[in-house]
Amino acid sequence: MNFVFFKNRPPWRPSSKRFLDKAAAVLPPLDKTCTALPMCSWSLCTVTQVEELKILLRMLPVWASFVIFYSVAGQSASTFIEQGMVMDNHVGQFAIPPASLSIVTVFSVLIGVFIYESVLVPLVRRYTGKAKGFSQTQRLGIGFALSMLTMVYSAMLEMKRLAIAQASGLADQNVPVPVSILWQVPAYVMQGTAGVFAGIGMVEFFYDEAPYTMKSLCAAFSQLAVASAAYFNALVFSVVAVATKHGGAPGWIPDNLNKGHLDYFFWMMAALSLLNLAQFVHYSMRHREKTTS
Repeated sequence: MNFVFFKNRPPWRPSSKRFLDKAAAVLPPLDKTCTALPMCSWSLCTVTQVEELKILLRMLPVWASFVIFYSVAGQSASTFIEQGMVMDNHVGQFAIPPASLSIVTVFSVLIGVFIYESVLVPLVRRYTGKAKGFSQTQRLGIGFALSMLTMVYSAMLEMKRLAIAQASGLADQNVPVPVSILWQVPAYVMQGTAGVFAGIGMVEFFYDEAPYTMKSLCAAFSQLAVASAAYFNALVFSVVAVATKHGGAPGWIPDNLNKGHLDYFFWMMAALSLLNLAQFVHYSMRHREKTTS
C-alpha cells in the first residue's frame, strides 16, 4: 500500500486515529494483469478528507461536554422557576415573578463580557503572554467549573429552604417558605458568568478548530449542543421523576416541592457537571491548539 500521503500531515497535529488512513491508501488491483490503479472517489478518499474527519472526531469530546453544560443552563427555565415559586418573592411592596429572574443572567452576560474583555484579558495576558489571555481550553474549563458551582449553590439553597419549611411546619403544605427569592440571584449570576467563559468560548473554539472547508458546519455544533441538551435535560428529568417515586414516596420533584427533594436533583446535576469537567480536563491535557497566540 502507498502511504506517501503521510508526508502531508498537518504539522500542528500529532499523529492519531491512524486506522482512518486506510481510506486514503491506494490498494493494488485484484486483477494482476491490470496496471491501472482504481481511483474511484467512492473507494478512495483524499488526504484532506481523512484529516478533516480526524479533526471532527477530536472535537466530539468538547461537543459532548457542552451537552451537560447546557443541561445545567436549562435549569433556569425549569427547576429554578419551580424553586422560586415556593420562596418568598416579596421585596418590600413589590412581588418578583420567579421567571423574571432570568434577566439577571442576561445582565450578567452583558456586564461579564465587558469586564472579561477590558479588565480580565489584559490582566491575564501579562502572565500568560497570550493575545487572548486564556487559552481556549482554559476559558472553557473555567466556564464548566462555574456551571458546576451553580448547581452546588442551588442544592445548598434548596437544603436550607427545606430545613426552614420543616421547622416552620410547612412541609405538608404547597405554600411559599419564608426564604427570600433574592437568594437565587447568585445562581443566576454564576450561570451568566459561566456563559461568558464557556458559551462564547464555545463559538470561538469550534470556529478556530474547524477545518477550513467546514467552518460553517462546525459553527452549527453550538446550536446542536443546545438542542441535544434540551432533549437530554427532558430525559433526565423524566427518569428522575419516575425512578424516585417508589413505595409511596412523593419523589424528588413532586407537585409540592416542600415534600420533595429538589436538592437531590441539583446534587445529581452537580455530580454530572463534575464528571463532565474531569472529562474535559483529561481532553485538554492531550489537546494541542490548531493555532497558537
